Amino acid sequence: MRPSSRLPFAAALIGLLLAGATCISADEPALTPQLNLPYKESTTGLTDYETTRCKLDLYAPAGSKEPLPVIVWFHGGGITGGDKGSKDTAAVAARLAQDGFLVASVNYRLSPKATYPAYLEDAAAAVAWVLKNAAAHGGDPKRVFVAGHSAGGYLTTMLALDARYLGRHNLKPEDIRGYIPVAGQMITHAAVRAERGIEKGTMIVDEAAPLHHVRKDIPPMLILYAEKDMAMRAEENRFFAEALTSAGCKSFQIQQVDGHDHGGVGNRMADADDTGRAMMIKFIREQLK
Repeated sequence: MRPSSRLPFAAALIGLLLAGATCISADEPALTPQLNLPYKESTTGLTDYETTRCKLDLYAPAGSKEPLPVIVWFHGGGITGGDKGSKDTAAVAARLAQDGFLVASVNYRLSPKATYPAYLEDAAAAVAWVLKNAAAHGGDPKRVFVAGHSAGGYLTTMLALDARYLGRHNLKPEDIRGYIPVAGQMITHAAVRAERGIEKGTMIVDEAAPLHHVRKDIPPMLILYAEKDMAMRAEENRFFAEALTSAGCKSFQIQQVDGHDHGGVGNRMADADDTGRAMMIKFIREQLK
């Protein structure tokens, strides 16, 4: 979807939010959104597709006087689809902002137009931009968390475990206060396998898989998955947690979100009383103590 068609989704949603016409009550803080900020600052050497996709939206509660903790949010869509300006993704970002965070909702290049590891490189570039620019937008660069749903959960976990991507920006995974993958793929992602011509049902674990990078000393992580998740996804997440335990890792938590399917565990975080979002915020608050 072209940027010109994405913007009306986000703009319409923001208009409703500011008018108090959504499920977010009118007595909660209004939002001050900034849309389509490029996170790759130099146009030198960037393809047209990179320039188009490598943008993020910032959401923040209006009138905050203290620097806010920050959430970088990666949308889902199987790495082949999804957009920060979609109704569901924009609603989740807006709700998290209402909870008292500066939220960066990120687009990244999609497969097969871009291939592994382009989307991981984009994710790392977006995080680096947020750390560099958070203070100028009311955020605290020392209190940044990375999270995402489905494909976004995969990107989140890979940034936490494979230090190469943030390392290209002179950052370490530990420069982030915590990671929250939501129903992320823990084997080599299906989109990566498809790019390589591997049958969908053939499961592998290589350098493109979070499971390949399991170790004892990972940054703090909350792993969420849905009670009614898609086939094998809950099992992948539980197996990933078992692998971390086997490696001696004690810096993670894993929780099942009851009552949700794969899509709902991410998209329904926009609901005022969503359990998964409450788990995520509780984890963040614990890390900030």
